Amino acid sequence: MNDADLNTAILCAHDLRDPARLIGLYTNAADRHEHTGDIDAACFFLTQAYVFALEAGDDRTDVLHQRLVNHRRA
Repeated sequence: MNDADLNTAILCAHDLRDPARLIGLYTNAADRHEHTGDIDAACFFLTQAYVFALEAGDDRTDVLHQRLVNHRRA
């Protein structure tokens, strides 16, 4: 999936109000930016994933939070 497809998928997941999918997609976007060294962008996407995880009571909340802590963003 390229960046444009990822963006489209995120918008679609928002339209469908699908928090589980949003968490996964935002995490994927964060992973991509982290891999390229763009930590600011990665943390933006991690924050979005984390907020949706908190709202949904998702099991990924702790992992996402720890990633933000590791980047000194929590």
